[in-house]
Amino acid sequence: MSSVSRPTSPSPWDRTTADLADPDDKTAVPSGPATRRGTPTSSPRRSMDRGFGSHVDDLEKALPLDMPPLDPPGPREGDGAGGDMDLANKHQEDAATRPRLPLRHRLAHFTWAWYTLSMSTGGLALLIAAQPHAFPGLRHVGLAVHAANCLVFALITAALAARFALHRGALRASVTHPREGWFFPTSLLALATVVTGTYRYGVADPAAQPGLVAALRAAFWAYVAAATAVAVGQYSLVFSERRRFALPTMMPTWILPVFPVMLSGTMATVVAGPAAATATAAPGQSPAHAAAIAAAGLTCQGLGAAVALIMYAHMVGRLMQAGLPHREHRTGLFMCVGPPAFTALAFVGLAKAVPDMLDSDTDGLRDAAVLRTMGMVGAAFLWALSFWWFGIAALAVARAPPQDFHLGWWAVVFPNTGFTLATIALGEAFQNDAVLWFASAMSAALAAAYLFVLYHHVRAVVVQDIMYPGRDEDVEDL
Repeated sequence: MSSVSRPTSPSPWDRTTADLADPDDKTAVPSGPATRRGTPTSSPRRSMDRGFGSHVDDLEKALPLDMPPLDPPGPREGDGAGGDMDLANKHQEDAATRPRLPLRHRLAHFTWAWYTLSMSTGGLALLIAAQPHAFPGLRHVGLAVHAANCLVFALITAALAARFALHRGALRASVTHPREGWFFPTSLLALATVVTGTYRYGVADPAAQPGLVAALRAAFWAYVAAATAVAVGQYSLVFSERRRFALPTMMPTWILPVFPVMLSGTMATVVAGPAAATATAAPGQSPAHAAAIAAAGLTCQGLGAAVALIMYAHMVGRLMQAGLPHREHRTGLFMCVGPPAFTALAFVGLAKAVPDMLDSDTDGLRDAAVLRTMGMVGAAFLWALSFWWFGIAALAVARAPPQDFHLGWWAVVFPNTGFTLATIALGEAFQNDAVLWFASAMSAALAAAYLFVLYHHVRAVVVQDIMYPGRDEDVEDL
């Protein structure tokens, strides 16, 4: 007697190429028995609406295995000129009928990805401080933005603490989650903007106390230790788990665990030599401390850049094999802009921090000029790589803009902050005023992008587009 075997539910980590294929490709069809959400087949016409799709997928899990998956009725993306408009209307109806939840329940979906707001705010403050064409009052604007970032960082930390206190097991689940867990390092990235901004706006003040310099130096070394632990520990956890992340499912968030250790080099350019980088008589690190910080920063920057380049190889392979990510995640491609941009910024900054009297081989010839030239050349090469990734990401988003807000939108701001800062650093290093004016235009565009994303972020919280079941980074639907 033959028995009918029921299909087994695949692992949630095993997502097919069709799940992440380019939504504009009308020829893409699901392949093989590999499915999503435990259904034996996959609909060739998936809804592109992230919010509606999340709830549909939740319903699919409750269906018998021999039933076809649910698809929301009506036109989909690519079905005609009115498809996107109909999807937008459906999303508005879904939001209007969505039940209101109390704050306690919504805090259960307050994820690590919220630190991207602090990262972007702190990056904007640093960008204001570095402007080559400053006007009276601009520094006070930057100081206000830095103060706002410190407040935002504290509020996000408090909200996460409340989430973990109110919901037992949420901390472990968030760190080990196959999607939210990748955002855990953003807490360190946000902290880096707080420390660096405090140095820019505090130590650069001639009235700054030496105690502040020493405190921030200690904060730098503590940050390096924590960032190194995350870079090693989180990847070791991923490598040792039974879960498998297939190449066609790769996303730029896989680079995030090494981002904090890489940003240590950028921090070192500020912490090691703020007095040389400003025209004030501000106190700075002693030569011995500055040399140690610069050496540690260069080492950390090398580790971060090397791992990022390895990840780039996988990212390009994923794009070649599976195409562009889902439209709702294409803003994440801007994360690839960050590593070469921040490395270029570190090269220029650390080269400036080299003492003028450096004679490493004791031959009587000063080596500072040689190192500075090497830093400028290397920075120019890396800036070009960053520009290439920016073009890829910008065209991908322009081709299929996201329809629903999610915290990945902040990837448009923070990595491009490093790109703009690197442009300013190169313009100053080459003493090219045209490049500096171009960087000023980039800064204005980035400030506009920040306000645009901030508006949609606030709106999404109010209308429950985020901090709501099935709509945040603590789900695996996309």
